[in-house]
Amino acid sequence: MKAAVRERYGGPVEIKDVDMPALDDDRVLVRVRATSLNRGDVLALTGRPVLARPMMGGIRRPKSPLLGGDFAGVVEAVGADVTEFKPGDEVFGGKTGAFAEYVTPKDSLALKPANVSFEEASAVPVAALTALQAIRKGELEPGQRVLVNGASGGVGTFAIQIAKSRGADVTAVCSTRNVDQSRELGADRVVDYTKTDFTRERERYDVLLDVAGSKSFRACKRVLQPDARFVVIGGPMNTPVVGPLGHIAAVKLSSLAGSRKTVFYVTRFNREDMDALRDMLESGTLRPVVDEVYGFEDIGAALRRMGAGHVSGKLVVTL
Repeated sequence: MKAAVRERYGGPVEIKDVDMPALDDDRVLVRVRATSLNRGDVLALTGRPVLARPMMGGIRRPKSPLLGGDFAGVVEAVGADVTEFKPGDEVFGGKTGAFAEYVTPKDSLALKPANVSFEEASAVPVAALTALQAIRKGELEPGQRVLVNGASGGVGTFAIQIAKSRGADVTAVCSTRNVDQSRELGADRVVDYTKTDFTRERERYDVLLDVAGSKSFRACKRVLQPDARFVVIGGPMNTPVVGPLGHIAAVKLSSLAGSRKTVFYVTRFNREDMDALRDMLESGTLRPVVDEVYGFEDIGAALRRMGAGHVSGKLVVTL
């Protein structure tokens, strides 16, 4: 099969012939129709931060040349123990190595709703799961006030919608060009960070979802209720060695003596959450925001753009 690969950290990214993945008894063989990019794909390509390389599979070189995580496609075959899916089913989900013609996921997929295209469905898995699990970790309740810092990217656009579906009052923080987008997605209030510092305002929040990591916890504490929850989702790449890990560590240290609860977590695929996302897509509660669609031959350009930042929603690649 064809797959986008990199043999060493930093690339180049090339489309090559690689072996088809084996179909174990508990797995599903999916022919990929579309895939989307996440920030983690850029980190896996560059090998940064260096301290995270053991989790990427190799310190000096990546253990596997394959890249990607999100996919949407059609089931080609199922393992002997699989009963939930059958050949011909349209599905979406996550699997390492998704920048390829075929993947073999296990529990990390769900049926694709008919009202959503392959391109839209491929934009959902990692980013929407991250938003869903962040809101759950933040213990968000109906009527509470939540602020999404970094509301214009993949995770942020889903976080706005999921928080609204749970009856929250949502404030989105983004740049000028994404103000209208945030409002259209359901934000009750939008703060343009190029004009206003949200940490200097009078508003107070019960939950802060920190996607951007653009402010210290000490600054954010000024706008948090005494019993607020601060959920760390991302952070800036300040150094190639530590990267976002430095921001995460600083938040944890700064919050030790206070009453606000800080949470950091790792997004994990599971069938229950994938089915929940499917239901939200089917009902129209959740709408993927696709910034641009690339052909498979241009996946290197898509990764470069993702690495440059300032993507509104998701970048999608069709196969």
